[in-house]
Amino acid sequence: MSLNSPLDISRCFLATLSTQMFRYYEDRIPLDASILVVSNHRSFMDALILMAALSSPIRFACHHYMGQVPIMREIVTGQLGCFPLEETPNRQQSFFEQSKLLLQSKQMVGVFPEGTKPMVKYTQPNQVGEFHRGFAHLALRAAVPDLAILPIAIASLEEVNTNAFPLRLLSLFDPSEPLFNQPGWHPLVIYRRVVVLIGRPYWITPQHQNKYYGKLAKNVVAEVTEHCHGEITNLLRQGCY
Repeated sequence: MSLNSPLDISRCFLATLSTQMFRYYEDRIPLDASILVVSNHRSFMDALILMAALSSPIRFACHHYMGQVPIMREIVTGQLGCFPLEETPNRQQSFFEQSKLLLQSKQMVGVFPEGTKPMVKYTQPNQVGEFHRGFAHLALRAAVPDLAILPIAIASLEEVNTNAFPLRLLSLFDPSEPLFNQPGWHPLVIYRRVVVLIGRPYWITPQHQNKYYGKLAKNVVAEVTEHCHGEITNLLRQGCY
């Protein structure tokens, strides 16, 4: 995989689908910094949209099953450079270790803090679910200088909604995920017109890292999480007009 191939694939894919993308607040993208991209998540296209919007490859953490399904594994990991999370017992530690190495080498890392739920249950374009806090823990313990968390909202203006495959089919590849053990189909959201709104970066300072211990750790993790969730929620209100 060449460094630029994920970006080339993203642009080609969006052009093939005739997806129109509009980008706002690009001046907020930090320069010469390690960047942890955090975004809402409704479609398989989100990683492609974000790479095209930032004009850069982004190394996304993705669900364990994506590294198990033939063909999908080759595309997601081999061509797009995503790194699937390991099975449940080692998932968090694996996420921290892989992400830290990538951030230290000044590669962009992408996280969808809503997790799997919005991908397996259709949600409205202007909605954002509760955030898991793993990305905040990563940012605070990574010990990477000049680290910025960049919240980004993906707001769909026009889309096509259909079904991909039965949810229970995914249980064959990841039986530990309870969301796959239910009837129904995996929704498929295809953007026709989409707005990408870049939020205010949240810089991780030595002061934040000094607070990340004992009882104070919970407070600083909540602060980071709430900033990103609030920023994306507000941007979605602007974008979903």
